[in-house]
Amino acid sequence: MSNNDLNAINEIKTLSLDMIKEAKSGSPGNCLSLAPIIYTLYAKHMNINPDNQEWINRDRLVLSCGHAAPILYATLHMCGFKITKENLKEYKSISGFTPAYPELSTNGIDISIGTPGMGISNAVGIALGERYLENTLKQEDEKQSLINFNTYVICNDADLMKGVSYEATSFASAQKLDKLIILCDRTNIISDGKVDNTFTENLIERFQSLDFFVKEVKDASKIKEIDKAINAAKKSNKPSIIIFNTILGKDSINENTNIVYDKPLSDDDIFAIKKKLNITTAPFEVRKDSLIHVRKLIDKRVEAQYKKNMEYLNKAKSSGNDKLINILRLLINKDLTIPFESLSYKINDTYNENLLLTNHKILNLVANKSAFFLGGCADAASNTKAYIDNTTILTKEHPLGRNINFGLREEAMAGIINGISLLGLKTYCSTKLINLDNLKPSIRMSAIMNLDVTYIFTHDSINSSLDSAHLTPVEHISNLRSIPNLINFRPSDITEILGVWEYIAKNKKTTSIILSDCQVSKLRETNSKLVSKGAYIVKKEQDKLDGIIIATGKELGDALKIAYELKQENIDIRVISMVSLELFLKEEKNYQEEIIPKNVKTIVIEPSSILGWGIFVTDKKYIIGLDDFSFSGQKDEVINKVNFDYESLKIKVAKLILNN
Repeated sequence: MSNNDLNAINEIKTLSLDMIKEAKSGSPGNCLSLAPIIYTLYAKHMNINPDNQEWINRDRLVLSCGHAAPILYATLHMCGFKITKENLKEYKSISGFTPAYPELSTNGIDISIGTPGMGISNAVGIALGERYLENTLKQEDEKQSLINFNTYVICNDADLMKGVSYEATSFASAQKLDKLIILCDRTNIISDGKVDNTFTENLIERFQSLDFFVKEVKDASKIKEIDKAINAAKKSNKPSIIIFNTILGKDSINENTNIVYDKPLSDDDIFAIKKKLNITTAPFEVRKDSLIHVRKLIDKRVEAQYKKNMEYLNKAKSSGNDKLINILRLLINKDLTIPFESLSYKINDTYNENLLLTNHKILNLVANKSAFFLGGCADAASNTKAYIDNTTILTKEHPLGRNINFGLREEAMAGIINGISLLGLKTYCSTKLINLDNLKPSIRMSAIMNLDVTYIFTHDSINSSLDSAHLTPVEHISNLRSIPNLINFRPSDITEILGVWEYIAKNKKTTSIILSDCQVSKLRETNSKLVSKGAYIVKKEQDKLDGIIIATGKELGDALKIAYELKQENIDIRVISMVSLELFLKEEKNYQEEIIPKNVKTIVIEPSSILGWGIFVTDKKYIIGLDDFSFSGQKDEVINKVNFDYESLKIKVAKLILNN
């Protein structure tokens, strides 16, 4: 190891300690153990350009062990990214550029980091998306040099304990993602202490059984060994993992203990470490020679490839090849708009079909308009019907397949889809709504990053063929509505499903579609163009406004029938389709009050938890929902048991309207 390399590593270590000390909180242990690894990766391997963070063909890094963020920020600072000394001082500050966990808002960061293990699934998605885009470009130009990058993910023991890491690495193996390289900081210590009592598996054997390329580095303080291992992984034709045996909190008086896992070091300890590392500069200061050394290493290694990429990009932009130019536009802008007009499709008034089959057909109408729309299911395509026709399953042998078979891996599926979406592709994934909890951590991150992902949830309530109480997700619709920046839709018929997909096609938003597995007729009153407003009037009162029914999904048809029949009894009711609560609440107040006037008796009908509907009613008795677990039995029996059959609903509505 040269003196320049050693000095740079030591300064990266102490910069991270300065950040943690300034913030009075943080995780110094992994920062000290990871420093030689992350330095070697950036200085000697990663294809990056600090002057162009958005370089399309840059290598991607996911820091799955996000609490080690200070070491990443310090490294990016040393590499010349736009992270200043002042930014480092603002670590964990609400106004800072260096949050507690890496986020996309920071220069040089490729993804906002979620819970432990999730980063591995994100990295798998990025690697899968890279392969798809590389082969898409090759269709237009076999010699393309624009997309060909590696995806690295840094993790630790805690990440590899999580179930999502098992799911994701198993999927990566099946997909043979040879440009995925996992770097494991193996300290054998987590927050509660040594892992021996909780994590005894042999990682080498685990990943060999997955047919990964596996390399162990017994002393991860030697950058020659680190360099050699990464080079070997890059040459492998398999997904790779390098297991680095490190010392948590190396050089601290409490090294190799959980004391340094997530607690700041004492001033005396920091002073002693800096003295041992021969760091004499003031806090947050680094030697100019170190900055020059790191940047020269990167520039010398990357300059030729970057220049070649830019030349190819400029040539391709003026090639006159519309398909190639569209691909470039997607890669550069990462904002895919699909030209889909709901009114272009004429629907027969007698149309009657299962909502899942209807959604399948319309999903395919959208998919036919763009090759950059793809997705898959967690062993549920035959149930959810969410798949694209006339294409293959996406595999190593068929890299342009647009249906992804995730197997029974809902948690990894959601993380992988997020990774694919980060590259600018429009994606979806699907499963039964009862599995929501497995996806929720990644849905939150998708919403935080505003990714172009659609979650298709089916078998949403008692209207579906769910023969067991534990399969009925009565609480999950309200759970979805509680997630900020997530737009949820529960469409009632084919017209509204068309409107939902028009919104998805034209907007870059994180969305979910919630569907019942049941037969539904086309409703003559629904309007696809008004779906984007979230709620609209489907039946207006004729003479006087006695009350309002708000309904979603299949129950909108019941609400309309009730309103028409009660009109014969001189009860005049307005019916509102609340296809998306979130979009309606984004509308101007005057529109909201025009649709749902104040001081009018309002009833809500939806077979799910009543949580969230209180904003429209004066008393929860006006919410006809399900606030308890359902029952095991045949669908019609269950519907009657919980009083959600048509006659019971009609009686309830009439009593509520007439009861003063």
